[in-house]
Amino acid sequence: MINLQPYSNPMYFVWLAVALLPLMIGLYFGKRLVVYQTIISGIFLLLIFGGPKWQQGLALIGYIIFQLLVVGGYAAYKKHANQTWAFVSAVLLSIVPLVIVKVVPAIEVGRQSWLGFLGISYLTFKSVQMIMETRDGTIKEFSPVMFVRFLLFFPTVSSGPIDRYRRFQQDYLQVPTREHYLQMIEKAVHYLFLGFLYKFILGYLFGTVMLPRLAHIAIMQRAAFFHSGISLALVGYMYTYSMYLFFDFAGYSLFAVAASYLMGIETPMNFNQPFKAHNIKDFWNRWHMTLSFWFRDFIFMRLTFFIMKHHLIKKRTRIPQAAYLINFLIMGFWHGVTWYYIVYGLFHAGAIIINDYWLAYKKKNPQLPHNRWTEGLAIFITFNVVCFSFLIFSGFLNTLWFQAH
Repeated sequence: MINLQPYSNPMYFVWLAVALLPLMIGLYFGKRLVVYQTIISGIFLLLIFGGPKWQQGLALIGYIIFQLLVVGGYAAYKKHANQTWAFVSAVLLSIVPLVIVKVVPAIEVGRQSWLGFLGISYLTFKSVQMIMETRDGTIKEFSPVMFVRFLLFFPTVSSGPIDRYRRFQQDYLQVPTREHYLQMIEKAVHYLFLGFLYKFILGYLFGTVMLPRLAHIAIMQRAAFFHSGISLALVGYMYTYSMYLFFDFAGYSLFAVAASYLMGIETPMNFNQPFKAHNIKDFWNRWHMTLSFWFRDFIFMRLTFFIMKHHLIKKRTRIPQAAYLINFLIMGFWHGVTWYYIVYGLFHAGAIIINDYWLAYKKKNPQLPHNRWTEGLAIFITFNVVCFSFLIFSGFLNTLWFQAH
């Protein structure tokens, strides 16, 4: 059986174009070909998880059944009661597979959990979101069929963007007008070409051409770095890796959004010129936005409310700081149970806390200059802070340390 990595090679786009054409014709004439869409979704999931990845495919099937039982079970319970213990239990059960997948490689180096599959993190975000919004009452009814469609929407199944259930359901049930769908096609074509530029040209240039060469030079200079702390190759690696990380992931996200639009689903965008951010909080409103907003809505805000409700911290300015630390610590662990992911998360928490202090200071001192030069300086500082955090995130410092010792 053929196995294709989503958006990784021209063949995937050939299959995508052939499969989506009938669906697009149906949407143009105001019809969502539900049966056909279900069939092609199944085919693409087979292409992604079939062949040598058949074990991942089995893990995915088991995962979907498990989440149906957890989320559906909690939704059924919620109709009759609303006890906190049931809600907490449902959330913990929902994240158990992801925790196992993340912890196993940390305990036994090189071993991957048989529960793992491509995209388990993003499907877990969707499942936990369903439980939390069911608890809040924003999701009134649980539809097993729509829930499975939501989880297994193949354009975004492996790496997002992370959609919201109610938004997805509304798009799925309400076919866009012909005029609106033509606008969606126009945007999709633009995103496809931009995605090709980002992922296959700029991402290739930074990630395949430049990055290995700079990594090799930096490793050769590793002794000088650990003795003097200066390595131009490492600085070059930092900026190059940051560019690669952005163009590769932003390109992938553009492909996923484009495919979604062609299917009549307006999946939210994931990036909005993040390197133009004026401060670190602004950066997180532009970078991997669906992940950032998910953490904001379902972890940070709920933590803040919980701390305030139970009076765990008396000083109000300390409450968001504690929530930031926990929020980004969880984000770090989500990326992986390694020191550099955890430090990456704590680094961003510290940067946001410092930024809040600075914004409070500016508010108390309105006489401070504010013009295009200060704005440019803010962008420059933010860009470099972010790039340094990506150097931590890359794990390359870990490589250098072991090479040097």
